[in-house]
Amino acid sequence: MSQPIEPPLTERPTKIRYGVLTFLCVLALILYIDRICISQAVKKIEVDLNIEHDHMTWVLMAFTLSYSLFEVPMGWWGDKFGSRGVLTRIVMWWSAFTALTGAAMGLPSLIVIRFLFGAGEAGALPNSACVLSRWYPIEQRGIAQGAINCAAQVGGAIAPIVTAYLIEWIGWRWTFATLSIPGVLWGIVFWRWYRDDPQSHPSVNEAERQLILAGTDRSSGAHPPIPWRAVLTHSQVWMLGFILACSAFNSYLYFSWYPTYLKEARGCGERESGWLASIVLTGGAIGCLSGGYIIDWLTRRTGNRFRCRRLLCFTSVTLASVSLLIGKYCDTPVIATLWTAGSLMLTVLTLASWWGSVADVSGRHLGALFGLMNSLGGLGAMASQRFAGKFASWMASKGHTGRAQWDAIFFVYAGVLFVAAIAWLFIDPRRPVQDAKANS
Repeated sequence: MSQPIEPPLTERPTKIRYGVLTFLCVLALILYIDRICISQAVKKIEVDLNIEHDHMTWVLMAFTLSYSLFEVPMGWWGDKFGSRGVLTRIVMWWSAFTALTGAAMGLPSLIVIRFLFGAGEAGALPNSACVLSRWYPIEQRGIAQGAINCAAQVGGAIAPIVTAYLIEWIGWRWTFATLSIPGVLWGIVFWRWYRDDPQSHPSVNEAERQLILAGTDRSSGAHPPIPWRAVLTHSQVWMLGFILACSAFNSYLYFSWYPTYLKEARGCGERESGWLASIVLTGGAIGCLSGGYIIDWLTRRTGNRFRCRRLLCFTSVTLASVSLLIGKYCDTPVIATLWTAGSLMLTVLTLASWWGSVADVSGRHLGALFGLMNSLGGLGAMASQRFAGKFASWMASKGHTGRAQWDAIFFVYAGVLFVAAIAWLFIDPRRPVQDAKANS
């Protein structure tokens, strides 16, 4: 890593990079509001369109499938052409299909709309990773990544509450139309203000340019082709993808089915389920933000970010598995929710470390390879969406209701978390893909 270049003593660095981070945080907030709002609307949609839990899983999975399929091409698109245009276009796209969700007339149209919605959202996080790699020195990326992940979880946390109240006031159809507006506004402002290259931004002074250039990779020339053979034979690519698949399997229970669980198993009403679901996702927000600070602090203390990531993430995810099981046995909905929130907090505390490991492995191909590894997480997300809904329907067919219908699924989710904790012990991303290609 190159040594920092001191800025001129007569000039203090501007802080435009913090403005860039603010845009990315707002983007992540909108991303998760638009993604998770459907979880609060599931019951209303099922009643209105005469859809059962088993069939609703296909609606939820349609988003996750397209999200997984389009992450690599969207990430590559940003690598090759720059994230400014890509992010603007995809936010406009997914905002349009957020609004169109409220126009669905039945199961087939709802599946198609959610599939196209997912295709737009697929490019957001890979291109956010590209933006960070261009605007932030590596020593500051842990906190920046934690802030973005935290904003995403905050969006997820407020989505159930906002959606619950909007559904009561204007119905579920107009709720989706209303929630599409922030994305459109973000896209307009971002296009006018942001630049892919810090050196071309009119508000960045020379001191800030030097600060950014000192800690980022500025390889010149045309973007090289992705060495797919090296990528597909790199063990760390698959291991990081597997870990995210396990994490997504856990998270998408809360993103897709948890409000329904609270209503059917815990007897909560519309607003109460919204608030309790929000508490769980608030735990995720706390974990994302603190995870970035913790891994940066540990790295500064020890100088070995690779070892710190392994030990932190193993410990955190193991405790998350235990917390989830404790919550299952609590009879009071609020207490059970708090333990579940703690479990999600400990799980996503690892996300900044995961982002950092992906950046280490990916090198110049960060957008595309982030998309690849994140898309592997989509397999876990789809499995979770299908499993939870299918399991609840199967238990209902056996005559089970309430908690007897739902509670057993938490053994499965806790087990998957423990497997992810073990996998973290094998993460060592010190050989990037381009080095693997050179040595092959």
